[in-house]
Amino acid sequence: MSFLKAEWRKLVMSNYEVNPKVLLPFVPKGTELDYYDDKCYVSLVGFMFINTKLLGVKVPFHTNFEEVNLRFYVKRKEGDKYKRGVVFIKEIVPKPAITFIANTVYKENYQTLPMRHNWHFNEKEIKVSYHWKVNGESNTIAVESESKLVAIEPNTKIEFIAEHYWGYAKDKNRTTEYEVKHPTWKYYPVVNYTIDIDFKATYGESFSFLKSIEPASVFLLEGSKISVENKTVL
Repeated sequence: MSFLKAEWRKLVMSNYEVNPKVLLPFVPKGTELDYYDDKCYVSLVGFMFINTKLLGVKVPFHTNFEEVNLRFYVKRKEGDKYKRGVVFIKEIVPKPAITFIANTVYKENYQTLPMRHNWHFNEKEIKVSYHWKVNGESNTIAVESESKLVAIEPNTKIEFIAEHYWGYAKDKNRTTEYEVKHPTWKYYPVVNYTIDIDFKATYGESFSFLKSIEPASVFLLEGSKISVENKTVL
């Protein structure tokens, strides 16, 4: 049985080119940084969990909620092939039970903060925003996009950012690995975005520099049903 099943919907992904040295302290043992066109990226991702089930059970008041995370990209060689995965710097949710389970079972770095979202649709455009508070101050990531879905083309930046099917985390001197299953996603072309975030307060001094740089790209993906499988200790 899958550890978690849900829908991940309306994923806003703001992607920043960074110096790899910033990420080296966070790379789990047995993995290595992954690059696209010799460039290293971190992504700020906001989305909705919908119809969430843990071990097949819906937990009351914990089925629909926001998440915002900061993540980067790694790969792990297994035999003669590479598994492409993500590592999370921090994942923010509004539900303390989710934080407790994720930090305890999956050794992730979750934090519970006040959060909300807004979705607006019409025939021509979509507006999606995610908001959270740190130390009483509001943070926002928001996009406006076209309303028509577009297929992801192979070997593009958006494929590199969106299509990762493994998660890795540090567990003391070990590394945990888990599979995330979902179909290939489609996206809505973004025409405008707003990012108003205190990166230092949210993610620490190591990532405060993101406040002063523009993202290399911003995407809005529709998402799908997903499943997170049970972890393996490598």
